[in-house]
Amino acid sequence: MGKELRRQVPRSSLGNWSPHADRPDPVQLIIESHNGRLEWLIPVRVGLMTATPYGFLRGAAVVMAEDVALLPSTGITPVICGDAHLGNFGFYASPERDLVIDLNDFDEAHPGGWEWDLRRLVASIWVAGRQNGASEQQCESAVLRCVAGYRAEVRDLASTPLLARSYQRIDVDHLQHRTTDKSLRAEIKRATARARRRTSDRALPKFTSERDGQRRIVEDPPLLTRINYAEADQLARGLDEYLETLAPHWRRALGGYTLIDIAHKVVGVGSVGLRAYVALLEGSSPDDVLFLQLKQARRSVLARHVHGESAWHAHQGQRVVEYQQALQTVSDPLLGWTTVAGHQYYVRQFRNMKGSIALDSIDGAALADYAAVTGHLLAKGHARTSGASMIVGYAGSSDRLDTALARFSRLYADQTEADHAALVKAADHGVVPVERGLLNRQSTRVETTGTFRGRIGSRSRWRMRRGAALAPRSAGPDRWTAAPGREVRCPGGRNPGCRTGHRLAQRRHPRPRPSGGLRCRSACGPPRAPG
Repeated sequence: MGKELRRQVPRSSLGNWSPHADRPDPVQLIIESHNGRLEWLIPVRVGLMTATPYGFLRGAAVVMAEDVALLPSTGITPVICGDAHLGNFGFYASPERDLVIDLNDFDEAHPGGWEWDLRRLVASIWVAGRQNGASEQQCESAVLRCVAGYRAEVRDLASTPLLARSYQRIDVDHLQHRTTDKSLRAEIKRATARARRRTSDRALPKFTSERDGQRRIVEDPPLLTRINYAEADQLARGLDEYLETLAPHWRRALGGYTLIDIAHKVVGVGSVGLRAYVALLEGSSPDDVLFLQLKQARRSVLARHVHGESAWHAHQGQRVVEYQQALQTVSDPLLGWTTVAGHQYYVRQFRNMKGSIALDSIDGAALADYAAVTGHLLAKGHARTSGASMIVGYAGSSDRLDTALARFSRLYADQTEADHAALVKAADHGVVPVERGLLNRQSTRVETTGTFRGRIGSRSRWRMRRGAALAPRSAGPDRWTAAPGREVRCPGGRNPGCRTGHRLAQRRHPRPRPSGGLRCRSACGPPRAPG
């Protein structure tokens, strides 16, 4: 059936690219994409995008979506990543703590044309190759290897039982075995060693400091900043609601942790300006720590081109989580979603042995080897959802698709560089705000002493201790402090002598829940006399 589509959409047509006369201004599209973002972070985002053409491509998914929406397509629509550029593949830990490699960014995931993902991937390969000093021939070779790898993998999986496709994954040992380039094998070894060290307990000294026996996240503005009381209080409530989206086993396990601190942390390029937080939790001891990340989710840039202005997904965080689980062979077991102050978020582990290949450290030969790996990984994700047999029929066994997409990637790399230059010019002329030098700046970590500063000058004083929920110095009927020897009020007002911390800052009096939800550490037993 897929073979018949070649008459309507010749494979050679996938290699065509030229900007049409009424193509939207890419700078204007980027400005429009800033609507709803945190205004003080927009210069940071523009600075990262103006730094390099590859940085621009990373942040310009909305621009490429507008371009690709008008290009020839077969109409085969599996669940796709939506932002499958070269940097969105990486390592992470499976629930069994094995290190695997797969797609690792799903903010734009959505049902859509498989060609969209493949076009974005090959364009990013050519742009990254040029940036690393690879020749045009080496860039072309890398793209050809990528598309050939995609075709081979989707053909193999199309003949595999549907359920069996969900068990095929690439772990580190398998990756090393299938890699032939020595320099890439060396970089994989370095990258996996770094990834194995990226865990919550190892992140503790990097992101926090201890003062008077209390652990705090330290500022590193503008990338890591404190938040005010009202915002933290809302996020704490959101974390309670997030627990209800987890599987029962993980809900019970995570319910044993206590929220210690929350801060805003900038991540990525395309996501800069969206609300993103890191939460520090403590379990059975000070060494039992967990960092969670809450990341704002908005409508995919593909959605409007797939089904217009109508909404398919009631909760964008849920969309991200469910499509991530569909595209990955194995996913973070703590993936969930919540809503805070009208904004939708997905939640995941922040430090889960995550890592990636340093693209600026690999040469042309290594780029081709790694491009082939990413082609295989992308095909695995597409084949696990739908349309694998039709894609195989359309792509065929020849290299016509490979050659066509190599032509497209070169042309679109030229377009990306032109669009990047336009954004740089707009920043230089003050059309868009910009903060440059973030990629090379020295860390400016700032230790705080319990005063949380908002970006608009608001200030709230907090008193915190290990095992205690977030609390202001002056506690009202629905707040509490937990300083030793002080009377505190139970969240529901039922136990004025309860002096223990409350799990994840649950604000209402806990009631027994079959799911094993959050509860007071002492279960709010008989009242104790103050003092």
